[in-house]
Order: sequence, then C-alpha cells, then structure tokens
Amino acid sequence: MRTLSLICLTSLLLLLLGGLQSTPATAQVQPEVTGNVSVGLPQGGFGDNVSRAGVGGTLMAGLRFQGTPALIGLDFGYMNYGIERRSEPFSSTVPDVRVNVRTTNDIILTHLLLRMQPEEGAVRPHVDGLFGFKYLFTSTRIEDRGSRDRDPIASSVNFDDIALSFGVGGGIDLRLAQPSPRSDGQPSIRAVYLNLGARYLFGEEAEYLRRGSIDRTGDRLAFDVRRSRTDLLTFGLGVTLQF
Repeated sequence: MRTLSLICLTSLLLLLLGGLQSTPATAQVQPEVTGNVSVGLPQGGFGDNVSRAGVGGTLMAGLRFQGTPALIGLDFGYMNYGIERRSEPFSSTVPDVRVNVRTTNDIILTHLLLRMQPEEGAVRPHVDGLFGFKYLFTSTRIEDRGSRDRDPIASSVNFDDIALSFGVGGGIDLRLAQPSPRSDGQPSIRAVYLNLGARYLFGEEAEYLRRGSIDRTGDRLAFDVRRSRTDLLTFGLGVTLQF
C-alpha cells in the first residue's frame, strides 16, 4: 500500500512539474477559494466498521496559473462520523451537579491538490488529483449544562491514528455571478461559481474507534479498536470564488 501511495505522489508531482514547465514565463497566478458542505461514505473495510456517513465540510485555497488549466492548492476538510451524548454527575463528591459529556468520532483530511480546469467560462468541469493524510481521532469533552453556549469544562483525545491518503475527483463549476472590475484597480472577486464535486480518497490502514467503542466501567476505559483501510467516497456542494 505504501508503494502505491508513493507511485501516486510521484505521478502527482510529475503532473505538477509538467504544468509548471508549460506555464509561460510571464504568466501570473490568480487565487481561488472553494468552500463546500460535504458528505463522506466509508468504503470497504471502513464501511463495514462504520455504518454512518460522515458529515462536515472542506476548504480549498489554490493558485491558478494564468493562461493554463493548472491550479495548485491545499485542501482541508473535517468530518464527524459518530456522536455520543450523556449526562453525568460532576464528581463522586458532588453528585447534585450534573454536566453534559459528549464523545465524538472525527476525521481531519489534509491534501495537496492539483486541479485541471478551464480558466474561464460559464461552465467549468474539473479533474483533481490529491495526496495527503487522514487523521482519525475520538475525543470527549465535558460541557457546562448551565451555560447557553455549553462552554467546555475539560476535554481529552481518547484515541487517534493517522493514515496516508490519496485520490482522484471530478466535478463542475457553474457561474452564478461575474461582478464588474473595481475602478480603483484593487483586487476584487472576478467570478462566483456553484461548485459540485465527488472524490474517492484511498486511505492506508489505521486504527480507530466508532460510536459505542468505549466501554466505561467505574474509572476504567476499554476500547473496541477497529483496524482497516480508510477509503472514503465524498460528495460536496459549495461555492467557488475566483479572484
């Protein structure tokens, strides 16, 4: 699996170098930002262990080489795939004060992205290559029940692991608006697009917990640890801003 990951990383870097070499020396770079609400469906062994879809969002910030279809960016995402809530006494000596206890199963996704997409147009299809990692962690926090915002009192990461991640994706941007250039020459938004996309993110093996994986007996914890590859199929809907 690591060999396959290295092959994918090498391929992505070669595509990146090819895009750079084909870029005219006078070409400028233009920033783009995409924010999406996303849903992730665990696949393979990961799907066998985790029945619930992950829900979260992604944020991509990239630079497009003017005059070419190449965009290089960083893609950051977060997904939650399990939540447990319960009420407990604040302590054994203060049983008449209760707090909320929340345990969550989460994934942080961080990838280097290479996107090939037309620079302009009302409809812009795109193809993505990604390489990075998935950070899977389960954490518990204590919240003040008397606070309107449920302020945290304490928190702790119960279990975590990390896995190399790589994948491919595709989608389309549909132009919603094209504001007029500013008269003072200052940077402005050149276009606003509706972004639709899907990705398949292959993931190396990792250990993780799922909802109900923590057995609490007195002051002791026992973990039902699962291990598998961490493949994830994601779908996103959001907005792209072209500067």
